[in-house]
Amino acid sequence: MSDLKIVQCTHERHAAAILEIFNDAIVNSTALYDYQPRTAQNMVAWFEAKRAGNWPVLGLEDAQGQLLGFCSYGSFRAYPAYKYTVEHSVYVHPDHRGRGLGRQLMDLLIAEARRRGDVHAIIGAIDAANKGSIALHQRLGFVHVGQMPQVGFKFGRWLDLAFYQLTLETPLNPVDG
Repeated sequence: MSDLKIVQCTHERHAAAILEIFNDAIVNSTALYDYQPRTAQNMVAWFEAKRAGNWPVLGLEDAQGQLLGFCSYGSFRAYPAYKYTVEHSVYVHPDHRGRGLGRQLMDLLIAEARRRGDVHAIIGAIDAANKGSIALHQRLGFVHVGQMPQVGFKFGRWLDLAFYQLTLETPLNPVDG
């Protein structure tokens, strides 16, 4: 798929497509532990939080400008000592899954974290039954660092949440405070 274009996603251009991808994941999968589809207003707040945190939102578009998938990261926990740790997300439009786009998006996001130089650990919180996502993370060097049994409940069953971590060599000079 050499005709793909890497883009910095914006609310104006990509909110509707990201909303569609999010809502498919909410309604049809355990990739998001939400029950109700998100709204256009949710996307305003989501993009504002990404902007305020200076967090990347990267996407892949086809030759016609359709967003096929996106990835981002943000705060892992809201305490100062976690400032070098982020939690990431990656989502691919349902019509384009199984074509390696998730891997491409993850590669982009990891490269962006390294380029910025202010991330040390990237955390993936993955439904423990999502074998495809787990396998992708393992191929990228993420290591299983923990599992929380039965912390989610969706589709009439308990869900286990698995944590995978990729540790980077950055930042070069971390500081307290």
